[in-house]
Amino acid sequence: MSYTDKNAVYGYNKLFVYQKSLDLVIETYKITKLFPKEERFVLVPQMRRASLSIVANIVEGYSKSSRKELVRFLDISKGSINELEIYYLIAFKLNYFDKMKFEKVSMLILETKKLLYSYQKSLRVSDN
Repeated sequence: MSYTDKNAVYGYNKLFVYQKSLDLVIETYKITKLFPKEERFVLVPQMRRASLSIVANIVEGYSKSSRKELVRFLDISKGSINELEIYYLIAFKLNYFDKMKFEKVSMLILETKKLLYSYQKSLRVSDN
């Protein structure tokens, strides 16, 4: 079965990395609702865009016709998750949400990062 045949048979929604990144989007929307109004046009949209970029690039890369393209889109997702992580740190240091929420979202980010890196590594290994 070729790579593109696998894409047709197995949907991206079965990927753990997709599921975790989608959870991260939902959590980001919930947490950013708590931010002060002055962040409505600054940090909130940046965080939401970064979280959306993670999952969107997984889906877009999955739909491409080669592993090489998927790996490239996963690189973009990795950049977005690192961007989101620093935004969360800044927001936490500004006391926009409590330590418990920060620890929860930090764990979700870490889990998603590990899945992204593992998935990308498995694709690179299987190309060799």
